[in-house]
Amino acid sequence: METVTHFIAGEMISHSDHFIDVFNPATGKVTCSMEMGNAQTVTAAIVAAEEVLPEWKATPPLKRARIMFRFKELLEQNKETIAKLISEEHGKTLPDALGELQRGIENVEYACGAPELLKGEYSSNTGPGISAWSDSKPVGIVAGITPFNFPAMVPLWMYPLAIVCGNCFILKPSEKDPSSTLYIAKLLVEAGLPKGVLSVVNGGKEVVDALIEAPQVKAMSFVGSTPVAEYIYSQGTARGKRVQALGGAKNHAIVMPDAELEGAVSALMGAAFGSCGERCMAISVAVCVGDETAERLIERLIPQIQALRIGAYTQESSEMGPLISKEHFEKVTQYVGEGVSSGANLLVDGRRLNVEGYEEGYFIGGCLFDRVTTEMSIYQEEIFGPVLCIVRVNSLEEGIALINEHEYGNGTCIFTRDGEAAEMFCDEVEAGMVGVNVPLPVPVASHSFGGWKRSLFGDLHAYGPDGIRFYTRRKAISQRWPKRATHEAAQFAFPSQQ
Repeated sequence: METVTHFIAGEMISHSDHFIDVFNPATGKVTCSMEMGNAQTVTAAIVAAEEVLPEWKATPPLKRARIMFRFKELLEQNKETIAKLISEEHGKTLPDALGELQRGIENVEYACGAPELLKGEYSSNTGPGISAWSDSKPVGIVAGITPFNFPAMVPLWMYPLAIVCGNCFILKPSEKDPSSTLYIAKLLVEAGLPKGVLSVVNGGKEVVDALIEAPQVKAMSFVGSTPVAEYIYSQGTARGKRVQALGGAKNHAIVMPDAELEGAVSALMGAAFGSCGERCMAISVAVCVGDETAERLIERLIPQIQALRIGAYTQESSEMGPLISKEHFEKVTQYVGEGVSSGANLLVDGRRLNVEGYEEGYFIGGCLFDRVTTEMSIYQEEIFGPVLCIVRVNSLEEGIALINEHEYGNGTCIFTRDGEAAEMFCDEVEAGMVGVNVPLPVPVASHSFGGWKRSLFGDLHAYGPDGIRFYTRRKAISQRWPKRATHEAAQFAFPSQQ
């Protein structure tokens, strides 16, 4: 059986004798054994970063960008291998894995613009003989903690930008699907990145706490559940670190009476059931304005959910794969049971799904609830599975209020042909990412990703312009060269342009 350890200073190293199993969720069988790191592993990564940091931050942005260009080429050349690694450990279909990787590559492309992105501002004659400019300096050693649902894309949200800004990066990926993350990190070294600039430390809470407690780590990025996001934010900021921690979600889609229903149904199918619902931007609540809208939507959804082609990534016809683990399968199944016991109407029940040849896999079919109310756990909590809830309201205003009252504010969308309704929705809804007839409004790489309320802890969103701001410190410089043989008297008033 293959053993997975840690990638530090360009080498795979071992630091402990504590190993856990990594599973193929389609078969329930072990794919590899992964070593769990500890505080000593984190220290080794920090030492490697400290050795190379002075030289790396002095490297011109253009030279850093050239490494990213080569990295992008290697990612494209190896995309089939990477997608297979993702699918084997996560369970998502190959087209879904390739789509994830492509969105990650787009962030690498954005990072290739480092010479432009890191340009400062300059003003001459801001005062008598004084010039002023700003400069962006790297933060130093930074860390990222990433989730299981996007083992390629989310790390690529973080370290390409951090690295082209002149930082060194320590990545702690999910322990559930580490192989694709490690493979990609090795490609970056192959592209020419100096050893030690990027390290990958596998592990759990001990590694996270070691990163939080290490004074050498100046900033931390996190994507995962809200309780852990809040913990990392509170513990990190208490130690003076810069932290961006993206948490959970409960994403609503408002369906207006004038919506083009066939298109809305197709969009909801992909947004609710793609990647088995294991996306922080998945639509899990369809808010129908009016009973007639709800009935028409349900009539079209039921046959499509029942016809979902569910299977392993190796089956080319598969539209949806398994859940990530047996524990998560049991959790999602429990939520469905809670929905039934709380009085919601379960119109499609995917709990007793059997995939021939994969009987030990963690498969669950698409589930559809109607008559869901706000006090139910299936409405309040993030299920992170293929469960879509129908909530009925009487007006757009009521739907917006419903969304705004929820503790999460990650993403949302509206299906309508009415420009006035769409404009009102965009202006008044309290969420960080909004779509109009776009069910998964994940911003492109040149914008930034992040939610509101308890979906984000910190002031800056991920990647894009906010990513550059997060991984750099702004320095403002004012300069004057006195003329020879002149002397000014001391000025005790505060300097101004008066």
